Amino acid sequence: MNPVAKRTFTGLFVGAIVICAVLFTPPIAIMPVVCCLIALAEMEYVQLLKMKIASRGSSAAPSPIAFTAFSAIGAAVIAGGLWMLAKTAFVHGNVMLLYIIAIVKFSDVGGFAFGLSSAKLMKGGNHKMCPTISPNKSWEGMAGSIFASCLVSGCFIPATGFAFPKALAFGVAAAVVGTFGDLVESKLKRWVGVKDSSTMKITNGMGGFLDMFDSLLIAPAVLYFFI
Repeated sequence: MNPVAKRTFTGLFVGAIVICAVLFTPPIAIMPVVCCLIALAEMEYVQLLKMKIASRGSSAAPSPIAFTAFSAIGAAVIAGGLWMLAKTAFVHGNVMLLYIIAIVKFSDVGGFAFGLSSAKLMKGGNHKMCPTISPNKSWEGMAGSIFASCLVSGCFIPATGFAFPKALAFGVAAAVVGTFGDLVESKLKRWVGVKDSSTMKITNGMGGFLDMFDSLLIAPAVLYFFI
């Protein structure tokens, strides 16, 4: 199957499962589920660190202090970011949790679709955002992320009760911080020297576990306080 089609169908399938799980799981039960997600994410992070330790004989190896600091900060960001998903459900309810996940993940979809399309249509290709960290990230894709996130945020207005300007602000914020989370995870992979976050493939065609949740590492905390 075409890689784009594989990624699209996999994303839709996983998305449908997530929507059902978020809407019909009691908030108190979401917390242990998120704890399991945190455990899986931290396990994968540890595997990445082990790969980096294995390469520490090279001249590019970080100092022990830098390695320890980077490891601790990364573990805290993963745990704290995903935990805010559970806190959102417990404090604001399942619908608001679904709203945050939807605007962040649809910004991913919009960025992927716009970036792929513009790369084919524009002479000379896209304008790269951070080519040394994430070669596929482009400003055209960022525009698509913002558009898709704002569109979904507007569709949620009856459920959130937000005024239209606030819904647009949430859409823009979700796209920006979601992309930032993606870049942070990409920087981690570049630091380790791998393309996917792990050999622990959770879903076919979607990379490693952290690859699935990279945009949700920082966004939930930011959007929680915006609410």
